[in-house]
Amino acid sequence: MEKTNTKQNGSIIAIITMMFLYAMIAFVTNLAAPIGVVWKNQPEIGGSNMLGMMGNFMNFFAYLFMGIPAGRLLTKIGYKKTALLGIAFGFVGVFIQFLSGFPSGMTGFIVYLLGAFVSGFSVCLLNTVVNPMLNLLGGGGNRGNQLNLIGGTLNSLAGTLTPMLVGALIGQVSKSTTMTKVNLVLYIALAVFAAAFIILSFIPIQDPELGKTDETTVFEHSPWSFRHFTLGVIAIFVYVGVETGIPGTLNFYISDTSTSGAWTSAVANAAAIGGFVAGTYWLLMLVGRFVAGFIADKVSSRTMMMCATGLGMILIICAILIPKTVTASMPLFTGTAFKMTTIPLSAVLLVLCGLCTSIMWASIFNLSTEGLGKYTAQASGIFMMMVVGGGVLPLIQNFIADHAGYMVSYIIPLLAMAYMFVYSAFFSKNVNKDIPV
Repeated sequence: MEKTNTKQNGSIIAIITMMFLYAMIAFVTNLAAPIGVVWKNQPEIGGSNMLGMMGNFMNFFAYLFMGIPAGRLLTKIGYKKTALLGIAFGFVGVFIQFLSGFPSGMTGFIVYLLGAFVSGFSVCLLNTVVNPMLNLLGGGGNRGNQLNLIGGTLNSLAGTLTPMLVGALIGQVSKSTTMTKVNLVLYIALAVFAAAFIILSFIPIQDPELGKTDETTVFEHSPWSFRHFTLGVIAIFVYVGVETGIPGTLNFYISDTSTSGAWTSAVANAAAIGGFVAGTYWLLMLVGRFVAGFIADKVSSRTMMMCATGLGMILIICAILIPKTVTASMPLFTGTAFKMTTIPLSAVLLVLCGLCTSIMWASIFNLSTEGLGKYTAQASGIFMMMVVGGGVLPLIQNFIADHAGYMVSYIIPLLAMAYMFVYSAFFSKNVNKDIPV
């Protein structure tokens, strides 16, 4: 009886630890854009939005290298060791970002980019292991799914709070603002990673029977043999770019107090406001996922994708066309108080896109892997690599923002939305049903 209680207590601690790691995935990922606000305003960077988004790019660029190896690590060293390796990468990556605040100029920026890249390895590994590990700890079935839903909620909550917290710490950004302004969030991240590593080290976790496939087995076909999967890979690539590019660039736009930014007159604590505007986007993603959970069994993934991308396109087109002199109010923290704050209406419309993007990952995955059978595992690894789109598209978008303006740059998310609409409407059905799976 005592052994049973000890095992149950260990499982509870492991579940709580995994929940924290689920939150840390969003926490570390969403650090990049608000910290980019600090770096882009350094004299050596010269206000370049594209360079400011480089940290975000390096974070997602790591997926290209670690996407498939992460899945293989699960079968070779097990869930626990893979999780510990991911936590270790996370600690090192955040610590390198902390160190970037000490060298001056471009040297510090390069150190920061290295830290963002190492953190990307961590996030990729944790993304690969946390979902199945929670399912394992919950015993599978409804309980395992419940734990993943709770973890997903914490992930969205962390994604909401991170830009808000960083923005509040920065307040009003200037050329004298340095990385030391955000040390508090880095300390929090380091503490969580360190605690998670120590706790998980002492918890015995039995790996499930993974049904390992013999890697020497040669399949007659591959996921690329299926047209709906191949086009779906492009859809997931552009989707992650849209999901991160909309709030990341919006944060830059609101934080920019020059004539190119959101403001027609001087405003205090623009970075704090920008962080809360971006955080509200992530909050609406949380709301969208919560609501979608109740209707997903009644509405097909194809229908949800067509509605979400159609509405998203309308919101982005309106945001591009409406001048910044047309304003609206949102409840935001301004650096000193939480109150209704006037911002451009176009920014509000872009925030509402969070409701649209909330359902896209799951919907694209479902549509793209439908009917793949034994090729599904390989397809999942390819999907994880395509998360690199979250670094590539925002970089292109902010290159355009530097040369043509912030709102014009939203042509990139608009085109991506259009592709996803066309994919879901016309190319998401499995037309290769003759291939044995």
